[in-house]
Amino acid sequence: MAFELFKPVALREDLPQYNLRRGDVATVVEHHPAPDEDGYSLEVFNALGETIAVITVPESLLAPLKSNEVLHVRLLESA
Repeated sequence: MAFELFKPVALREDLPQYNLRRGDVATVVEHHPAPDEDGYSLEVFNALGETIAVITVPESLLAPLKSNEVLHVRLLESA
């Protein structure tokens, strides 16, 4: 398992079907082992800590957070 449960990760690509963008931060809530590529369920929160999405994505769409990165706020566009 490349990503630990309940740790934050960043998205590597836009996911317009969920109104999410590359760089958005989510929390790993479940690991889904698979023969070809593992998947992860993520919980995405707004700036107030309210859940806005729970999604499942392949491992290749996730990146670990790094100490030289800064989080910032963006407006959540209507779907």
